[in-house]
Amino acid sequence: MANNEYDAIVVGSGISGGMAAKELTEKGLKVLMLERGRNIEHIKDYTNAHKEAWNYPHRDLPTQKRKQEEPVLQRDYPLNESTNGMWASHQDSPYVEKKRFDWYRGYHVGGRSLLWGRQSYRLNEEDFLANAKEGIAVDWPIRYEDISPWYDYVERFAGISGSRDGLDVLPDGQYLPPIPLNVVEKEVAQRLQKAFGGTRHLIHGRSANITQPKPEQNRVNCQYRNKCWLGCPFGGYFSTQSSTLPLAMKTGNLTLRPFSIVTRVLYDKDKKRATGVEILDSETNQTYVFKSKIVFLNASALNSVWMLMNSATDVWDGGLGSSSGELGHNIMDHHFRVGASAEVEGFDDKYYYGRRPSGFYIPRFRNWHDDKRNYLRGFGYQGSASRDGWNRNIAEMGIGAGLKDAIVEPGGWRIGMTAFGEMLPHHDNRIFLNKDKKDKWGLPVLEMDVEIKENEIAMRKDMKDDAVEMFERAGLKNVRGYEGDYAPGMGIHEMGGARMGRDPKTSVTNKFNQVWDAPNVFMTDGACMTSASCVNPSLTYMALTARAANYAVEELKKRNL
Repeated sequence: MANNEYDAIVVGSGISGGMAAKELTEKGLKVLMLERGRNIEHIKDYTNAHKEAWNYPHRDLPTQKRKQEEPVLQRDYPLNESTNGMWASHQDSPYVEKKRFDWYRGYHVGGRSLLWGRQSYRLNEEDFLANAKEGIAVDWPIRYEDISPWYDYVERFAGISGSRDGLDVLPDGQYLPPIPLNVVEKEVAQRLQKAFGGTRHLIHGRSANITQPKPEQNRVNCQYRNKCWLGCPFGGYFSTQSSTLPLAMKTGNLTLRPFSIVTRVLYDKDKKRATGVEILDSETNQTYVFKSKIVFLNASALNSVWMLMNSATDVWDGGLGSSSGELGHNIMDHHFRVGASAEVEGFDDKYYYGRRPSGFYIPRFRNWHDDKRNYLRGFGYQGSASRDGWNRNIAEMGIGAGLKDAIVEPGGWRIGMTAFGEMLPHHDNRIFLNKDKKDKWGLPVLEMDVEIKENEIAMRKDMKDDAVEMFERAGLKNVRGYEGDYAPGMGIHEMGGARMGRDPKTSVTNKFNQVWDAPNVFMTDGACMTSASCVNPSLTYMALTARAANYAVEELKKRNL
């Protein structure tokens, strides 16, 4: 096989791209995985994994110069010293905001699998039915039972810590022992159960941090350092580097090529199939062509859509996959930064162990069973309780013996939580190519025309009020609700743009994630999502990817692709 010809090409090396590469190589395919950014090697390149705030020149805070250089990153936590260079630069890779959109990207091997929040939940049965029941967008072409065994599969492989809670709103999975709740969280959980008659549940967060070793992957259980975003030398959380990439490499079937920007999918209009991809080497600006029998697009939702829009424009003005008129439409995120905080009395003689990488979760309860609201869908909460640290005294104490005495004692207990709400798929929430604006490599950029609408705005009121009510009825003190600044994209859960569906006239991909216009092109990242649910989506991307890879190999054997 020539070095530019492969059985499969995987574009992107993050959560879904890594999974695609693993599954396809283990099934015997020769695979080329293309990543637009630099390589990051497991352990060796986690240069900040053991640093503390005081090891950085500016105590891990961005300088005014960095804020000016990165106007998007400075809107939230990605702009800091510890992850400098891990989030894509707006200077090199700009985009246009017709409406404000906070796009946080990881352009390197592993992508955002090195940076993600690791919360891992299944969509429920209703999530796959709601669009059809409510007349929203289009119906999912699959049901929960289609994906459930694949959830099982990826949960066992990745290692998800959690508890089996028996809730229909949040299906149970295959879990390692949970990361424990602390004493205050357990108490608040009991109080909520009593106050709401068992209709609201505070449970362990379900996280892709392993609580038992996985020696077959050379991974050691989580060390409770809570430095996951710096790369974990122990392999304590699931990432491409710790899990999928080593196993794909072990097969001898994977070729990894970093610094490779895929500019378009090559398309044979007579055969109605993709023949491979064209790339731009981001270091040399040289163009190369790679051929393959199948292509998996896993560059994250918006970048995968960008590639289709830039492909086969001699056949479709809107690009490959645009025949339905839905390519680039129905963009979603999870809207958040709404919740409450409170003080908890009576536990000053209690503490907790380590720095947990996860806290608690309160599953959706609105518009569920007999509850009906003036909006559709719902939300869940993520939160934690802890004791105030030494910095609580800085403003008041100044210097001297009083300060020294105060900072060796932990402060009072506090608890807080933030809601994550479902965003409906609206056709006019869209992205499109802006050919007047170019990136560092002379390529057209995306323009964002996405906003939250009436349904989300109505939901946000409950997201705040319900948080306050729960803390108050749990007997907590000084309860304060809040609603912070939010714009689409800020949740870093971009979805849509190439939705799955039953009809090529109203969707971009089919029930096995094949692009209708080119059935040997598969999209299994967030672009394929038909609706968003309110739970973190990465576990679903992994399950859909494993399912599609299995199907693709079977179809290749049948010579259907």
